[in-house]
Parts: sequence; C-alpha cells; structure tokens
Amino acid sequence: MLGIRKIPPLLLLSFPLLCMAGDVHQPVSASQGMVVSEQKIASQAGVTILRAGGNAIDAAVAVGYALAVVNPCCGNIGGGGFMVIRLADGRNTVINFREKAPLRATQNMFLDKFGNVVPGSTTNGYLAVAVPGTVAGLELALTRYGTMTRRQVMEPAILLAENGYRVTAFDARWFQAYASTFRTQPNVAAIFLKQGKPYQTGDLLIQQDLAQTLKLIAENGAHEFYKGSIARHIVESSNRHGGILTLEDFSTYQAEELSPLTCRYRGYDVLSVPPPSSGGVTLCEMLGILQHFSLSNEGFRSAQSMQNIIEAMRYGFNDRNTFLGDPDFVKNPLEQMLSRARMESLADKIKATRLIQPENIMIDFHENTDTTHYSIVDRFGNAVAVTYTLNGFFGAKVIADHTGFFLNDEMDDFTVKPGFANKFELVQSSANAISPGKRPLSSMTPVIVMKNGRVFLVLGSPGGPRIITAVLLTLINVIDYGMNIRAAVDAPRFHYQGTPDIVDIEPLTLSFLTSKALEYRGYHITTQSPWAAVEAVLIDKANGMRYGANDDRRPDGAALGY
Repeated sequence: MLGIRKIPPLLLLSFPLLCMAGDVHQPVSASQGMVVSEQKIASQAGVTILRAGGNAIDAAVAVGYALAVVNPCCGNIGGGGFMVIRLADGRNTVINFREKAPLRATQNMFLDKFGNVVPGSTTNGYLAVAVPGTVAGLELALTRYGTMTRRQVMEPAILLAENGYRVTAFDARWFQAYASTFRTQPNVAAIFLKQGKPYQTGDLLIQQDLAQTLKLIAENGAHEFYKGSIARHIVESSNRHGGILTLEDFSTYQAEELSPLTCRYRGYDVLSVPPPSSGGVTLCEMLGILQHFSLSNEGFRSAQSMQNIIEAMRYGFNDRNTFLGDPDFVKNPLEQMLSRARMESLADKIKATRLIQPENIMIDFHENTDTTHYSIVDRFGNAVAVTYTLNGFFGAKVIADHTGFFLNDEMDDFTVKPGFANKFELVQSSANAISPGKRPLSSMTPVIVMKNGRVFLVLGSPGGPRIITAVLLTLINVIDYGMNIRAAVDAPRFHYQGTPDIVDIEPLTLSFLTSKALEYRGYHITTQSPWAAVEAVLIDKANGMRYGANDDRRPDGAALGY
C-alpha cells in the first residue's frame, strides 16, 4: 500500500494557491521582436512582417487584418478599437478608431412605446450597428508610422481568406453555439455553415467575399471602405433590414490621433487610452488608490490585499459609470478624478472601512470573448498595443451583401435607457447617452508601461469591463509581486464592478481561509469560469530580451518571436 504524506490542516486550506504557484510556465523569449495574439496564425503574420524588415506598426496592421480572417468572432474590419504606440524616437500616440453612432440615431431609438428597451434590439441586427472604424484606424497608423505598403502588410490576410485556414476547436465550439442564429442570416450561413451545419475542428474555412473585400482595401485604401463599393453594400443591406446607416455616416467617419492618458505607479509610467475609452482612466484611478497600500507586504491574495484591490475597483467603476463619455460631447472631469489628493482620500476611506454592507444581487456570468487584443515590439524600439472589437460575439450577427465580414453591435455600449444594464451588466449615466455621431464609452485598455523612458511592458485583453481588472491584476502581479510575465498572465483572476454587488473569482483564486475572511467582511463571492485573455510582452532592461506570454485561457493564441 502506498504511503501518503500527512498534510498539516492549515496548509491544506491554502492548497489551491500552492498548486497555482507551483505550476508556472515560462514565457517565450526572443532577442529581436515579439508578437502575441489570440490566434497563432495571426501572430505568425506579424512575425513575418517583422522578419521582412517592417516595424511594429506594420506588424500591427498585418495582425489586425489577419485576425479579421482567422478570428471571425472578434477580430474584425466591421468594428473598432484603440491602438497605443510608443515610437523608438520617444514619441507616444493613440489611434482612436472607435465606432460612431449613425447620424440618424436618436436617444430613445431602442425603446418601445411604453419606454422599455426592446429585447435584443441593441445586440442583433442592423439597428445595433455603429459606423465601423477599424479600416480607418489601421490606415491612419500605417500611413503615419508604418514603413511598408498596404499590399505588403495585407497579403497574409488576403491569402488566409482566399486559401482558407483550419478551423480550431475554439472556433468550432462557437460556430456550433451560434449555428441556429447563423441559419437566420443567409449571408452568414453561406460562409459559416457547411451544407447547413457548423464547421468542425480541422475543416478548411475559405472566405472568398472577405478575400475580395481585403483586396479592394489593399488596392484603394480606406477610401474603398468609406466612400466606395464596401460602404454602398453595407448601407444597402442596412436599408433593406431595418437599419439606419447612411453613405454620409461612412464618408464623414475619421479615425483620429490622441495623446495617451498617462499615470505613474511605483516608479513606472503607464500609457493608455483616454475617453472615449474608460479603460485608461479607470485603470489609472485604481492604480492611484493602490499606490497608498503596500500590496507586496500584505501578501498575494491575502484577505487584506484583496479587500484593498476590490475597493479600488469599486471606486474606479463607480466613477467610470457616473462621469465618462465621448469627449466630443461631454466634459470628462479627468483632472479631478485622477488628482493625487483624491486618490489619497479614497485610499483613506478604504483604510477606515473594514466591514462593508453589500447588496444581495446575484447573476450568472457568461464569459464574453467578443474583443481581441495583441501586443507587439520590434527590434528598432517601437511598441504597439491594440485592442479592437465587434462588441458582442460575432457582433450584430449580420454580414452585408458581398462583403464577407461581421458588423458590430456597438450601439449596446451606449446608455440606451437610464438604469438599464447593458450586456456587460454596466449601468451607465447620461454622459454616455446615444447621440448622432457620438462614440460609445468603451472599456478597452491597451497599455504600454515605461521604466526610465524605456518600454517595459505591453499588454491588454478582451473581456468587456473585465478588461480593466485583468490588466490591473497583471500589472500588479509583475510590479508588486515580482512575477515573470507568464506567471502574471496565468494567475487566477477576480473582478468587481460595483453593480452587481458580487466579487467574481476564477477557480483556485483564493484559499479557503481567505474566502471565508472576505465573506466575514461582507463580500458576496462567486466562482466563475475563467475570463479575459491578456496578451503581453515584457522587455528585460538588463539584456533587452523580449518575453511574450499568450493567455492559456485562449489556447489558439501564441507568443512568437525571433
């Protein structure tokens, strides 16, 4: 009979964390460049561009178009997003290619005659579609900061669409889940169903309409998307199916450059996106509060450190949902929100509060993988973080005639009615109300972290509001707890956004004792399936090596370097 070593009771109570700490993978290393994305094929496209002499911006455009082919749920040319760029010459910039509400949009467009939100109207069909920004954003980045031609950087995506790629288990799972929805849309069914059935793992998926669309963009640029045949196809389909998109919506759309939102945390400079994304503001507010706590001394996943981080999340999301909106339409009080005095005051409130009184609200969380993120560094010293999205899984679940790509359901990110929670359970303010030409508030949080003027970390994630907390925890894991980037990404996560009043945790996040201590302090805790997908690159200042980590929560992804 095998002998079994006796484990002390207190050690057994902490066993989940010990298992996690002992099962740490190492990051991928490279000396020249690194590309990390949720799809290995897309990462390969980026590395191909880097090897050919392109810079990180060239590679970012290549990966963006490749993901539109091999990650159809989330990668896109029918959505929008944000790109944070750090150039080797020391300049920093943000490309804002967030979608816009159609010019015919109205504040109450999703309400019935009784003032209730029409179920599904904000997430399905052409009425849910905002004006896409991805093509304009990628074009702006390439034109201003790239070194290669459109044709060169788009060639990998064109070949993948034209010749096909092998469906992964992840793809097959979601094709199956949405098969009944696909059958209601002939344009979708023609591409993503095979003789009326969803594609299976290993099947070859060819997308000829998308290949033709990409060829037109490669030849004629963003003009073809916004003022040419692609815009006409989208508007015609929208008109036939109850949408409100117009040719003017497309011809007047422009991506724009913004100055990054910056903050400091324990000697590191954090560069992220300003409104219309809430991600950078909310992240910096949380970091500003946590600056006043010694998380490393309190201990990883101790009850004390957990409470401090949860309460920082509470204040961050409360301010996000109360104050923020498109700066072209509302004034965002960023200086007041992020002032040193206010951060100190909020930290003092947390220190003075040890027992909380939560609301008894329970929901079931179903993970949303609708967005995608990728991170890139090159051998020249440039770094790029890109997060872009269709909002919902497969967006509005519609494909316009002759185009081959899903359109977003970004109108759901607006406050469609006061007090009404969107698909991410966010209850937002009138600052984010629908208005013609307005960009909806986002949670996308692409980040570049600097140390002494040099790139240290590039990261971001999908996940709706969980993007912000996934990025926050990864930063804390590296800076406060000294983890390598692989361990920092792999570590189990928790999330709190105030409404609903629940702390969600992944399996193995807490020891039994810590969980009970938090419950004693008044927190509702629920265990959920894993979420988000942080894609990150860390540069070792000592030797210049690039270390990449793809989140194993998305096993189709890869960190690839050379």
